[in-house]
Parts: sequence; C-alpha cells; structure tokens
Amino acid sequence: MKPDIRVQSPADNSWFKSSHSSNEGGECVEVSVAEQAVLVRDSKDTARSHIALTPTAWTHFVRYAATGGPEHQQADH
Repeated sequence: MKPDIRVQSPADNSWFKSSHSSNEGGECVEVSVAEQAVLVRDSKDTARSHIALTPTAWTHFVRYAATGGPEHQQADH
C-alpha cells in the first residue's frame, strides 16, 4: 500500500456501498474508483477524509475480507 497517494475526492454520486450493506447501523464503508486508486470512506461520516489504496492493495484487502479475516484462517500446522 502506498500511503502517499494523493487523490482528489470524487463527486458524491460516484461513491457506492456493497449490495450487502444496509441502513440498519453497523460499520459500513463506501468506495469510489479513481484513475490510479480505490478510495474508501466511512459511510456514516462522509465529511471525513477518505483513504486511497492502490488497486493491488484493494484487491488484497477484498480477498482477505472475503475469507473472513485471521480468525477464519486455517493453521498450517
């Protein structure tokens, strides 16, 4: 991940949430795809700054999240 990526925040209509998200509370993020980065922000506080991830870092994160994180990883022992 490159923390020095500087990407201008896109117009509000280009942010989206997962189809699995609901408006019933909990933690949700919104995502916007920029030319050289994937932007991520808190869906409940959209005035706060976003983070920018390289497309590769975003792909790794999504794969990690899809497996359920470390608590669902099998030990190699």
